[in-house]
Amino acid sequence: MSRLACTVSARTGRTFVKGTREDDPQAWIYRHEAKVTQHAPLAPHVLWEVNAGGWQLYGYEYVGGRYPNLSPGSDDLAALVRTLTSVSQTSWPETLNKRPLHSRWVEFLPEDVPSGLQGRALAHTDMSPHNMLMKDAGELLLLDWALACPAPAWADAALTIPRLISAGHTPEQAETIARQVPAYRAASPDILTMFARTVYTAWEDWERTRPMPHRAALTAAAETWAAHRDKGRQTGTHALSP
Repeated sequence: MSRLACTVSARTGRTFVKGTREDDPQAWIYRHEAKVTQHAPLAPHVLWEVNAGGWQLYGYEYVGGRYPNLSPGSDDLAALVRTLTSVSQTSWPETLNKRPLHSRWVEFLPEDVPSGLQGRALAHTDMSPHNMLMKDAGELLLLDWALACPAPAWADAALTIPRLISAGHTPEQAETIARQVPAYRAASPDILTMFARTVYTAWEDWERTRPMPHRAALTAAAETWAAHRDKGRQTGTHALSP
């Protein structure tokens, strides 16, 4: 989505460069992302910033790799869990001013937002496999931190569940993977059920009001997860463990 995204090769090596015009209303997002990557684990870090000729550009560490395979049985799933665990253990840098996740979705939540949805961990929040990169050493990095914000420590693991369902997992299989992340395993089942409903409601609204080619399948996966959580609540299968 950047106006400019390219790789620059120089005597000192390769650098990934992204940026936009200085007068772009979205230019602040690039500044925010660059600051977040100074704190985020398992992320290519920003190396430099340049403002010249009306452009705002950022140079990031160049990392080679491939998109992960999130389908059932993939060897990449273990690396995904390790990355989600590492990010979940990172606090939001309070020097960065960003509204938390529950504020982003305030129109889809009850007026009195439960405290369980008001965490201050660092969260990526855009868990598309196209924002992930598998390195040859078996390490999974997260890319594109533009939507990072304060959130519950389990948020990224939860937001990965619809992606896993979309990749072919059943809701049970997807949640089994998420439960390998300690923060998700420790979360309140009722809060997770509310979150699943909120994700589906928000994505269904955005599919109608801001349609994009990928949104229908993702919204369907979120609906499947929310229905699974609701069924589990009714039968009591989520009473002791999410």
